[in-house]
Amino acid sequence: MSTRKKYTPEYRQEAARLVIDTDRSAAAVARELNVNPGLLGRWVKAERERSGELPTGELEVDERAELARLRKEIAELKMDNEFLGKAAAFFARKHPK
Repeated sequence: MSTRKKYTPEYRQEAARLVIDTDRSAAAVARELNVNPGLLGRWVKAERERSGELPTGELEVDERAELARLRKEIAELKMDNEFLGKAAAFFARKHPK
């Protein structure tokens, strides 16, 4: 029967900062600290969220407006491309070489 190790919040934060500050992989730091890489990965994510390094996933108002504009532009470009393909096929059929 194995017992679970308990890590202090300070230890978790320091281990996560090792990954974040040194740009080393979580797997490499986990091997060094003898910690499960998945566990260390969760600590890194929590530390990045706590320190504000990760975006919350929500878009700002201007970003949403730009996204809508770009989606509309893509739809228009797809329609133009489809039309040009049909026109090319029409003229290729009409004027064989």
